[in-house]
Amino acid sequence: MSIINRLRQAACSITKPGLPSENFVRIEPSKGWVSLKLRELWEYRELLYFLIWRDIKVRYKQTVLGGAWAIIQPFFTMIVFSLFFGKLANVPSDGIPYPIFSFAALVPWAFFANGLNQASNSLVGNSNLIKKVYFPRLSMPIASVLGGLVDFALAFMMLIGMMLYYGMAPTLNVVWLPILIILTVITSLGASLWLSAMYVQFRDVRHIIPFLTQIWLFATPIAYPSSLLNEPWRTLYGINPMVGVVEGFRWALLGTQTAPGPIMVISGLVATGLLLSGAFYFRRMEKTFADVV
Repeated sequence: MSIINRLRQAACSITKPGLPSENFVRIEPSKGWVSLKLRELWEYRELLYFLIWRDIKVRYKQTVLGGAWAIIQPFFTMIVFSLFFGKLANVPSDGIPYPIFSFAALVPWAFFANGLNQASNSLVGNSNLIKKVYFPRLSMPIASVLGGLVDFALAFMMLIGMMLYYGMAPTLNVVWLPILIILTVITSLGASLWLSAMYVQFRDVRHIIPFLTQIWLFATPIAYPSSLLNEPWRTLYGINPMVGVVEGFRWALLGTQTAPGPIMVISGLVATGLLLSGAFYFRRMEKTFADVV
């Protein structure tokens, strides 16, 4: 059965005379804590694909520079950081030219921050769709986060170009890069599930998100290295999942000497916990979305 037929079937709320009841689906609100229903999400994978494609098209529709914004934002942030932190404050950069030191961290950070902002507003921004038909609501924040992978790919190409300019080549540690990207997705999605579900209930969350993103930026070693901290504080710094991502990107691509092994373990555990708790909280609150959105 195609996804269109599923949505039409779910939209039928009045049983017509003469039709067998098995042609209709009864949707009832859940009670208490419920399962994630990942199988149902897989059945609606076609819808997830179209939501991702729609978000990508809307992001670049009627824009002058189009996909160039994926490069401009981290690039000019890198220039500001290089001027104030690299030149004026003389912040150390683990023996790496400060511009590429900061840009290697800004590439995953931009993906995380943009995914957080887009996904947190995904439910409220699609309120008309939520009120009309039933589908796994988890697909909306997931689509918003995964849609940002296009921007990430463009910014990553810029990072490779900068590495060639500075005469740097990726180390063998680059094999860990897919895991680091997955960790970034998990962190962004986990925080987004919490915020998107809360945003439906409390509209002042939209004022918290920019403030939270700014605080999170400076709590992550983007403009400075985590090597400024001594053990065990440096390892405990991994409680912020983006610390493991940022230090991992520098280690895998730029060959920094500070291997983020313990940090990566802690960041991975925290990110997984954030995702699971956010998913269960999202599913618990899902029954109220259509009423209050």
